[in-house]
Amino acid sequence: MNAQTARRLNLAGLLITLFTVVAAILWAFPLYWGVVSSLKPEDEVVRPYIELWPDTLTFSHYIFALTETEIGRWYLNSVVTALSVTVLTVSSSLLCGYAISQLEFPFRKLLWWLILASFMVPMQTLIVNHFELVANLGLINTWAGIVLPQLIHPVIIIVYKQFFDGVPKDFREAAVMDNASEWRILTRIYIPMNWGVTTALCIVCFIWSWNSFLWPFLAVTRTDMMTITVGITQVNDAFGVYYARELSAAVLAGLPVALAYLIFQRRVTEAITLSAGIKG
Repeated sequence: MNAQTARRLNLAGLLITLFTVVAAILWAFPLYWGVVSSLKPEDEVVRPYIELWPDTLTFSHYIFALTETEIGRWYLNSVVTALSVTVLTVSSSLLCGYAISQLEFPFRKLLWWLILASFMVPMQTLIVNHFELVANLGLINTWAGIVLPQLIHPVIIIVYKQFFDGVPKDFREAAVMDNASEWRILTRIYIPMNWGVTTALCIVCFIWSWNSFLWPFLAVTRTDMMTITVGITQVNDAFGVYYARELSAAVLAGLPVALAYLIFQRRVTEAITLSAGIKG
């Protein structure tokens, strides 16, 4: 490699780095602006010009959100529903993926093609059907009404199916020769081999459910049954919307997800890569 080529590569690397930095700033600025605005008095928030730092730093909006709203109850509802969705979705998807991958039963291929075809149906198109069904079952304003329609994540089934397809057949054949049952084969061989994938999918599924807004917004009308993403829309009073209060509640709502991502960043990235590879 001559000196001219090296200089071109260095220039290209510099341009890519600058582009990445600019893109990161553009992505992070709304987050920064939301946090900073939540620390401003309301009169500073509505000023017609941009201030990157508050003249008067205040935590009163966070105190209001924590003491004058039902944010504790909203947190509880979100934790219960997100954990329920995660456990039920991942466990059922694991069993379904294993069955399609390793078992022989009638219409197995048809079931597999139906799961693949489900990507063609946006979840939003099923909202009316879900709402009518949940209402007829009397599950409006219940945890079950929030959880059940969120259990449809075909991509998790596909990830598990592809993983099980990649496990060497020798393991299964050896277990069958030892007269091991299907449940024993699954729990003693296949599940221990994919703890990393399961952990990553659990984290991402929890984040999906925690951030869900549209369906919990439609399925709940009582304030005490709202999840945190819906409940923060109630942080106002008789005089109208207070933007700083709304932003402080939004920061509190997003804090658990942000912490989960920072702690389990590698697992989250792994699951997103798996999902993107399936969709691609």
